[in-house]
Amino acid sequence: MSELSKPAETPNMAAAKSKSIPSDSIPSSSPAFGTPVHPIRKGRPNNVASKASVLPILLPPATLRPVAFRTITRKHNLTISSSALQTLATFIGKNCGSAWREEGLAERVLDEVAKVWKRAGGGVIVEEGNGASLKTILQTLESSMSAGRIVHTKLTAQEGHATIRRDSTDVTTGGAVQGGIRTSSGPTDEDIDDENETRDTRKWIKVIGAFDQPRFTYNVNKKHFETPTWKPSLFPPPSRKTSLFRDRYNLIYQRLLRNESFQSSLLGADDPWPRGSSSKSVGQQSYKLTLIANLLGRSGTSHLVLGLLSISPSGDLSLTDLTGSIALDLTHARTVPEDSAWFAPGMIVLVDGIYEEEEAVRGSTLGGNTGVGGTIGGRFVGISVGAPPCERREITLGMNIRKGQKDVTAGGFGWVDFLGVGSERAQGQRMRRIERQCLRCENEDEHHSTRRTMVVMSELNLDNVKTLEALREALSIYNTLPTEELPLVFFMIGNFVKNAVINGGGRGGSIEYKEYFDSLATVFAEFPSLLRHSTFVFVPGDNDPWASSFSTGAATTIPRDGVPDMFTSRIKRAFAAANNDADASRSKEPAGEAVWTTNPARLSIFGPVHEIVVFRDDITGRLRRSSVISGTSQQPDIEMGDDSGEKQPDVLDDANHNANNERQRKRDETPSAATLAARKLVKTVLDQGNISPFPLTSRPVLWDYGSSLHLYPLPTACILADAEAPPFSITYEGCHIMNPGPLVPEGSKGLARWVEYDLSRNRGKVREHRY
Repeated sequence: MSELSKPAETPNMAAAKSKSIPSDSIPSSSPAFGTPVHPIRKGRPNNVASKASVLPILLPPATLRPVAFRTITRKHNLTISSSALQTLATFIGKNCGSAWREEGLAERVLDEVAKVWKRAGGGVIVEEGNGASLKTILQTLESSMSAGRIVHTKLTAQEGHATIRRDSTDVTTGGAVQGGIRTSSGPTDEDIDDENETRDTRKWIKVIGAFDQPRFTYNVNKKHFETPTWKPSLFPPPSRKTSLFRDRYNLIYQRLLRNESFQSSLLGADDPWPRGSSSKSVGQQSYKLTLIANLLGRSGTSHLVLGLLSISPSGDLSLTDLTGSIALDLTHARTVPEDSAWFAPGMIVLVDGIYEEEEAVRGSTLGGNTGVGGTIGGRFVGISVGAPPCERREITLGMNIRKGQKDVTAGGFGWVDFLGVGSERAQGQRMRRIERQCLRCENEDEHHSTRRTMVVMSELNLDNVKTLEALREALSIYNTLPTEELPLVFFMIGNFVKNAVINGGGRGGSIEYKEYFDSLATVFAEFPSLLRHSTFVFVPGDNDPWASSFSTGAATTIPRDGVPDMFTSRIKRAFAAANNDADASRSKEPAGEAVWTTNPARLSIFGPVHEIVVFRDDITGRLRRSSVISGTSQQPDIEMGDDSGEKQPDVLDDANHNANNERQRKRDETPSAATLAARKLVKTVLDQGNISPFPLTSRPVLWDYGSSLHLYPLPTACILADAEAPPFSITYEGCHIMNPGPLVPEGSKGLARWVEYDLSRNRGKVREHRY
């Protein structure tokens, strides 16, 4: 329509029009005849005029990289992969447009993505399928964005709706991963609003079997843990056997390099290191490892080597790493510290010694260069042998790093969900808050349970009449306690029969084995209160079915399944009967249960806060049989105080008197032989980072499930049920180790012995009861 054909408009009409027509509405179809205006409602879906439009652009990933590094890496301590950066660049270019840099829209989006990624329990590397779904996070953000900005009210409502729905995908909790999306695996914040439910510790107990535990391998190139892509099998290819020991070596090697003693420092570079050990580099606390393949051509020099003790095909002791193998001579070696740990084939050790090149060595050729991975010529004469130092759980998970006035988490593997219950970074702070509410000691009343104890009993030989009597007396002690003081968990650890079960009739047969458990069910039925308010965890031994049907008492493969259901039906009926008699007032409390788990097994309490490892094996006897005895083995330093005092000449009488008193004080403080043996066992196992550091010929292991034997990171507590070792309760590097010993000690009359563990203090004590 031309300007001449437009109808005339008076000032009054223009004023009325400006008052009646909204600025964002569509004009009337006939303004000349004064038809009424009908603006489109703002809430209709096709109202595109009310929403600010964004002109998409093509944003290269290289242009976004500096902003992503500043926001995701430096601010949130995460690493972003190239594929994830490309996905974020496409998303920001589409939804933020040309204003992504000037108005800071990209930085806000990246900050929100990093926050949601952490809440979803994603790994330290932001990439698709690494603990969370990046595509799901971006879809949630896209639906809550307007004009390139995130509307937090919409985002909060969507996240809350996704969290409340149990059957929907939850990207805000640290649950299990299904199809690349993390789903809820435990109670959420909405589920614990009730104070009574929050204070119930048993709601947060989870028993994890060895076959259900997530499998992780350490990737040397990425310096991070990753999940194997292949499915586990009981009959894997031979290459998995090599991977079993390679993973153990890589795990200890990276742990060793993280130790301060193996980190080079330029401080004091002008001060030469004293001669005598070329394995030490610059700095008094810095050591340098040498690969076995690099020993060639360096005859007569001293080195520090990390390798696997093994027996060569010729029957000699050898040391092996990923680059090669060499004959090992420990005739003149000493252990560091003296007599502090066992050293047996199958263990990874540190050996400080001298390389000697010979013209002819059994099993090798002249010069020894048989290729990478083969045996090199010569021998390595060990001067000192030691175990790789252990690493505390806090350091592994990057916890308790003090900055200013608050504790923050940094470094380590805090984003790795080792147990499938949520990682330390994702669930640690929340679970510790719940733990304080559950285990709080002040203002206790009858409605708020503060139960913190666990009972550990081992070697329950049900074919021994004394065992049932001792068990009945021990349970009667706890049955007299009020409900608020009952133990949380009862660990019942095998062997449940003294002799191995043979698949047949007669003595030791399956029929008689079931009758033993029926007798145990009769004892349990006498204590319905314990069955109703506690969790009973049963861990089998080598003599229990079905593995013992073929081993006849020898070492079986580990991990191994629990006791079959056909033997435990009577015990399950006893628990069902006790729970049916529960009154209505306890309806919110979780019912008592009997869990028949694997050997070994793990118990998680409050997610990643508490991890308890349970393992039944006669480790001490196997170490005695297979240990490598060095030529200059001596007694511990603590027993050599008298010699050092007598060598002081020309001393006054008062000084002699004081020295004698000091020696007597040391003599009184000298640990007993049982304590020294317990310390030696604990240090051996924890330093190796594996509960079964033996060759496969001594202790068979299912290759694909070898990661379930790792003690990395260190658990908060570990139960090493060894019937051949005296009972003990020791803490080493923050990990509390317990051995309850047999429930009925051999040769005792009317004596029951077990361990009582306090969850809040992370301490256990050996208890004895005479009846």
